Amino acid sequence: MSDAAAPAFIKRLGARPWIWSFLAAAVVWVLAIAVAHGEGASGMLSTALSFSVFTVVVGMGQMFVITLGPGNIDLSLPANIGLSGAVAMQVMNGSDDRIALGILAALVTGLLIGLFNYLLIRLLRIPPIIATLAASFVLVSVGISYGRGLQIKPPPAFADFTFWRIATIPALALAALLLTILAAILLHRTIFGRSVLAIGQNMRAARLSGIRVERVRLLTYVLCAALASLCGALLAGFTGGSSLDMGAEYLLSSIAVVVIGGTSVAGGSANLPGIWGASLFLFMVVTLLNTSGFGAGVRDVMTGVIIIAVITIAGGKRKLR
Repeated sequence: MSDAAAPAFIKRLGARPWIWSFLAAAVVWVLAIAVAHGEGASGMLSTALSFSVFTVVVGMGQMFVITLGPGNIDLSLPANIGLSGAVAMQVMNGSDDRIALGILAALVTGLLIGLFNYLLIRLLRIPPIIATLAASFVLVSVGISYGRGLQIKPPPAFADFTFWRIATIPALALAALLLTILAAILLHRTIFGRSVLAIGQNMRAARLSGIRVERVRLLTYVLCAALASLCGALLAGFTGGSSLDMGAEYLLSSIAVVVIGGTSVAGGSANLPGIWGASLFLFMVVTLLNTSGFGAGVRDVMTGVIIIAVITIAGGKRKLR
């Protein structure tokens, strides 16, 4: 590469921040393979895709909310995942004939949770971070009363689907890829998506231009909650049953993949491909730590430190409007 071409290449990379998340994932993958002495390279990728699907699904919803601008964030996602998983499993009741009904019940649960979150924000005039955190405590209480600590096994066909592979590629990953394409169309090719971007860039200007800001915010929080509920249903099938705390790890990771993936924390700029790269990166980090022989406690601490460091580096360079 010539000296003149190098700056242009770097500039193109800067215009596509999602590339860095994939490069980071690739670097950590190579390190993990080196630690494992070259064993299980392809299996590691397949496993990474399987586990990253859930982070991608919940991360897409968080991305839409964060794109609305500073202060917009949904902290009720973990409680949502746990409650929706329990609802889906109870409605399915272990029957293959009730799978579609269980998925529908989970999505309806998500719609109601999204509406509840927005009503707290709108009617009580409190910041989203406080409103959604308060909502999470309500959802946990409802989940305890509803699930009563019981773990209902998923229907055999549903559990098999979550593990199904097509030429070593998880079927869930292909389904999530299709969902990502639909989300990209929604974000960039519809009035709703363009309104989300416009609100994130300047809410006052968006309102003056005729955009119904509050309706768009309502739909965004509902969409985020619905995606989290879908994640809860799929995760319950993948793990062999629902539990109220199965969404705990997705609180920080849902935010991390959005920021690491290239979405601006200032709002008005979203990046869907980067969510995939960031999700793979986070999984590879955990795999590297496991392969290196770290215990669960040290692994969790180191993972948290790495995530916070990357968020600080990635987000700190983006000037808040």
